[in-house]
Amino acid sequence: MKRHLLAAATAAVAALSLSACGTTEPAADAKDTKPSGAITLTDASGAEVKLDGPATKVVGTEWNVVESLLSLGVEPAGVADVKGYELWNTAVPLKGEPKDIGTRGEPSMDTVASLAPDLIVATTDLPEAAVKQLRDVAPVLQVRSADGAGQIDLMLDNLDLIAKATGTEDKAGQAREQFDAKLAEGRKALDEAGLAGDGIAFTDGYVTSNQVSVRPYTGTSLIGEVNTELGLKNAWKMKGDESYGLAATDVEGLTKLPEDTHFAYIGSDGDENSTPFAEGGVLEDNAVWKSLPFVESGDVHRLDDGIWMFGGPGSMEAYVDSLVQALTKK
Repeated sequence: MKRHLLAAATAAVAALSLSACGTTEPAADAKDTKPSGAITLTDASGAEVKLDGPATKVVGTEWNVVESLLSLGVEPAGVADVKGYELWNTAVPLKGEPKDIGTRGEPSMDTVASLAPDLIVATTDLPEAAVKQLRDVAPVLQVRSADGAGQIDLMLDNLDLIAKATGTEDKAGQAREQFDAKLAEGRKALDEAGLAGDGIAFTDGYVTSNQVSVRPYTGTSLIGEVNTELGLKNAWKMKGDESYGLAATDVEGLTKLPEDTHFAYIGSDGDENSTPFAEGGVLEDNAVWKSLPFVESGDVHRLDDGIWMFGGPGSMEAYVDSLVQALTKK
């Protein structure tokens, strides 16, 4: 990766569809900032986005961009699936009273238009037909959703691009520094606890018709990269998808994990189908699950609810805190 992170000091609702597929558009970058205050940016789709000045009334069509806006001090005027965001991302809570603009995959054009936004921030996962309609309402800035070749770099680059569109570059710089510091802090804590180099298997799961589907976050996922930065070794041997670094397996597939694996997951009390691994969950009496070495030894850790696994620096900082606390707890 091109990152400097830690180099000087030493980052769906059916749970299995919580994130959409990514794309392969080139990384977005800033093209020009005019002295008059007008801003011209090139987004992840290659489109030129022109603004009269820093956008202040902004709509976000995906939760990761909404989190980025909030981290930059911008309260979005419109948010896709407000209730879903409030359930799955309490690490970076909504502020104000944003208008619910519909689902993340199919925003309401009428609702967005009624807000008269300066800017709409979307991802490359949003269907092109929807993006085209949104461009008739206001300028649309698309950021790439995920990149298995560099998730943390992309997360921070997306934050920077949104910051340029909203005139909040200083806050983006602060967010980068805080994220770097949190990674260094977490890595030090794990090293001091003798956990450096230990294997970690992070996953989420979902129950459908009493059958459990397991979604491994491989080393090329965002959380997988964060785990690597913390000095942990990803225990999943399977390959994830090209964009998100996610794989698919079942309870039997967990038998392939090394015996000394730390097993961690995130669910939500607001979605009873998202916690199959929890005490009292559907796997409690499952013979295969109970026989797993990390289950027998109690090395299964439910991390805090409300950490969005595909979010920005704020969510990943909350993940670091929760994971380190779980693994170092006596």
